[in-house]
Amino acid sequence: MSDKKLDPELEDMPPELRWRTWMGRIEAVLFASAKPVSREMLQKVVGQGVSVEMLIEDLRDELAGRAFEIASVADAWTMRTKTRFAEAIRAAADLGDQAMAFTEYEMAVLATIAYHQPICRAELKEVFGKDISRDLIGRLYAKDLIATGPRSPKRGAPYTYVTTQGFLAAFDLQSLRDLPDMEQLQDAGVTVK
Repeated sequence: MSDKKLDPELEDMPPELRWRTWMGRIEAVLFASAKPVSREMLQKVVGQGVSVEMLIEDLRDELAGRAFEIASVADAWTMRTKTRFAEAIRAAADLGDQAMAFTEYEMAVLATIAYHQPICRAELKEVFGKDISRDLIGRLYAKDLIATGPRSPKRGAPYTYVTTQGFLAAFDLQSLRDLPDMEQLQDAGVTVK
């Protein structure tokens, strides 16, 4: 293991080589990261005053004809395979636990959390007319789609559920503002309680 410290400034390099090196660093960090990476984290691998956004745009241009893209997720970025390759990946790749298959009921619970967050267990019970199983909540936690939110101001101050950055990434949303509005869902025959 090397004790050599990363030089983000790269002042000894010609400007074009410096820019290409910064692009390579950002690409490597995004490729290796399991979660979206914030601007602040990416800024650690490039020089002070360098626009991470401009480096990202140059990387997006470079990846235009490739199977990968850089997506914005909740004020961060992630590298992922373009959706048009999903069928090929499912046919040939071992996805392990990555599959996001949901029953209609699981999707309804997840959508209810997304649209009504923060929401506590008792409120979910009111919506669905029955208690939501701990197994279902555990699966949504395990897939990094929900997390524990702030305590509810209700009696006993129960914990609430909120969606995560993983939820945004899984459903190709940059923020919760990108969720379809309720009217659009109803027009499509989908109801969120």
